[in-house]
Amino acid sequence: MNPLLLGGLCDVAKSIINKVWPDPQQQAEAQLKLLELQQTGELAKLASETDLAKLQIQTNIEEAKSGNVFISGWRPMVGWVCAVAFAYSYVLLPFLQFLAFTFGSAEMVKQLALLPQLDLAGMLPVLFGMLGLGALRSVEKVKGAEGNR
Repeated sequence: MNPLLLGGLCDVAKSIINKVWPDPQQQAEAQLKLLELQQTGELAKLASETDLAKLQIQTNIEEAKSGNVFISGWRPMVGWVCAVAFAYSYVLLPFLQFLAFTFGSAEMVKQLALLPQLDLAGMLPVLFGMLGLGALRSVEKVKGAEGNR
């Protein structure tokens, strides 16, 4: 559940508690129970997310162990496709445009305009996610994790 929504619901519940129980002692007890319920729900959500992340990591490990290129090779393939698209869009194409505008003819600039422009909006989150995983892998290698010789 969204933490802002949960916080809003708790605020509403507190105002209801204040109206239902005029006695400050009863209000404090009811608010304590509400806080305990809120914390229990947040801890359960955190535990659920942690368990899911552990299962995903275990799945990743099993995939990487496979000798079948269609099971273990899909992540590197996606990484290389993302890297090539990123290099094309942010390195190669701007460099070619610089050369065409600086040293080329008007015809070369027209031809360069015909090259496809890649929309990286869907690809960049994938690439950044993989780079994050790559950074974790680098930490493992630095720490000398088993199998990284």
